[in-house]
Amino acid sequence: MLTNTNAIVLSKIKYRDNDLIIKCYTQNFGTVSYLLRNVSNSKKGNSKSAYFQLLSQLQLVTQHKQNRSLQNIKEVRAHFLYSTLQTHVIKGSIVFFLSEILASSLKEEEPNKNLFSYLETTLQWLDTQDEYSNFHLLFLLKLTKHLGFYPEMTDIKNSYFNLGEGKFENQNTNIYSISGENIILLKQLLGTNFDELNSIKINSKQRQSFLKIILIYFELHLDGFKKPQSLKIFNQVFNN
Repeated sequence: MLTNTNAIVLSKIKYRDNDLIIKCYTQNFGTVSYLLRNVSNSKKGNSKSAYFQLLSQLQLVTQHKQNRSLQNIKEVRAHFLYSTLQTHVIKGSIVFFLSEILASSLKEEEPNKNLFSYLETTLQWLDTQDEYSNFHLLFLLKLTKHLGFYPEMTDIKNSYFNLGEGKFENQNTNIYSISGENIILLKQLLGTNFDELNSIKINSKQRQSFLKIILIYFELHLDGFKKPQSLKIFNQVFNN
């Protein structure tokens, strides 16, 4: 039985000589991997593979079968065409970096339509913006709400935040307690939305420091989460 679903491309890897394995986060099935056959040895195949750029938003027609590790795609079309996200150099580095994090974070093979909507709308927002230097910080912080470890807000006035516990505390309890500039920025980001993001002014050193904190937070709360290999290049490109 053929099924329609919207999807966001998380990763793609070459398989054998002419095939690709595409990992997508789908609206109807959660995380799904698809096998694209013979996409490297024909004009038709190359045309099809062009759809599957990182974080592309697609409409798929698939023959989805439960308990199958690699699904097949019958038809594909663009659901939303980005204007800048995959052509602008700096936005392209954000796409590459965030897709690596999402591929490592999103494992559930079941629908989460609120999470899908969050990804869809925030990426479309980024596509339209000229000021986006803090986007990845707020994107990852708000992503934790959908992944189940959003910071507990009860004691937000306290001076420390325990990354391991995900809550604010009144004293430094262990190596995962943060304070100073990082906790000030954390509180600012927790109190803002994407349309107000440009009001938060931080320098590149502060941005890198806070990103390091967020990635530790992900590592502590997500089994199997791997720090993105693109982090060093991302910091070089994005903060020059």
